[in-house]
Amino acid sequence: MTPSYDLVVPTTGRASLRALLDALAAGEGPLPEQVILVDDRPRPDASLPAGDLPLPVRVVRGPARGPAAARNAGWRAGLAPWVAFLDDDVVPPPDWRAALAADLERAGARTGAVQGRIRVPLPPDRAPTDWERNVAGLEDARWATADMAYRREALAAVGGFDERFPRAYREDADLGLRVISAGWEIARGDRVVLHPVPPAAADVSLRKQAGNADDVLMRALHGRGWRERAGVPAGRRPRHAATALAGVIAVAAQAARAVRSGADARAARRLRAVSLAAAGAWLAGTAELAWARIAPGPRTLREVATMAWTSVLMPFAATGWFVAGLVGVRRRLRAPARPAAVLFDRDGTLVVDVPYNGDPDRVEPMPAARAALDRLRAAGIPTAVVSNQSGVAHGLLSPGDVERVNHRIEELLGPLGPWAWCPHGPDDGCACRKPAPGLVLRAASELGVDPAGCVVVGDIGADVDAAHAAGARAVLVPTPRTRPEEIAAAPEVARDLEDAVERLLAR
Repeated sequence: MTPSYDLVVPTTGRASLRALLDALAAGEGPLPEQVILVDDRPRPDASLPAGDLPLPVRVVRGPARGPAAARNAGWRAGLAPWVAFLDDDVVPPPDWRAALAADLERAGARTGAVQGRIRVPLPPDRAPTDWERNVAGLEDARWATADMAYRREALAAVGGFDERFPRAYREDADLGLRVISAGWEIARGDRVVLHPVPPAAADVSLRKQAGNADDVLMRALHGRGWRERAGVPAGRRPRHAATALAGVIAVAAQAARAVRSGADARAARRLRAVSLAAAGAWLAGTAELAWARIAPGPRTLREVATMAWTSVLMPFAATGWFVAGLVGVRRRLRAPARPAAVLFDRDGTLVVDVPYNGDPDRVEPMPAARAALDRLRAAGIPTAVVSNQSGVAHGLLSPGDVERVNHRIEELLGPLGPWAWCPHGPDDGCACRKPAPGLVLRAASELGVDPAGCVVVGDIGADVDAAHAAGARAVLVPTPRTRPEEIAAAPEVARDLEDAVERLLAR
């Protein structure tokens, strides 16, 4: 049986998105449970072009904080056991869905991910430009999320993408290394996706140098050997640094010579010699870089001119970003942690409390519940539900009744993550029933997060006590049934669910 999958496509609204969706719709093979489009535009001014397609398309708002955060928002909005990721500028061939299904069927029990194969069409009648060669590097890139399928369990085990990587540069290598370190394998599949070369401005090579700051974070997180383990080429950073340093020395020595020329002629001559030598080294380094980029290309006037002026600036851009990464790495490592997950009580918190309810038709969401949950999803924060259901122990409900009500809640409020519920009564002495910590610990385990990083949101003191017993933070959202002493004892009290989520995101 083919494993079911969700397909997540983060997008900033590029025109290429429609070509991707059309190709998916026209293909053959099992459809995804959902095509989750993560609308990551800071201020969406129009709907995404997906309303008339024979695909199960769902649009979720992204946090507009980079591809890692957008992908987290996407995979956490689904439920299927596998999550396939595509970039919004690729074109899957007609057999892509069928090939993906075959890749997932072959996956072993410890296969945490299956990588697709990327093909970059290059001009057949001329040599590729520097930018085209850069994009073509995706063909050999390991774990590129332009076409990657992850087992949901593996994503949950490592917490998904690290949102401290704000650019589409190293977030995929970081995730792959963490998945392997957690004991999973990453296989290479047979499916192929086409990645046309997108248009780019003349200064694209300079803007790409911002990734040098992410390399500093990668070394801090994964050690010196991260490049070899992730299959990332060494790059030119040491040569860039030497060329930039030579340029700085040349300018500094010339400036010092101008100051000393009248007072100390011998020192001025020495500074002139230093300036000339450094300038020669800078010129040699710049010329070598420019030729290395010009020689393989079409050598048109426009390409040569672009390579020349960007090669003058590139060593300084690369070194500047690397130094900025060194300066900021401690701040990035200790960035204030948003909640690892938010665990909600069910009755009285997410839905109106109907005692011992086993009837899905009586489910009524609490005011602002959907809006609060959508904000968490857009922020990429996973959720779960922790709920006492003692009606099962009292014989008033069956486990099937509870599951049907839970299913109805997800129909109304969207996917909520793992459901951890306790069927025991107050006198059964179990370790799961709140105020015991069992449900909180179970939900955190299923999400693959540390309980200490979780927040429990509930409406009574037992929810607060269960959070504290598990080492988690608690936010009380009172209702008429909340006792005054419970409100007084709670460390944090919110007006409603929207206020509770606002507190969590503000921090």
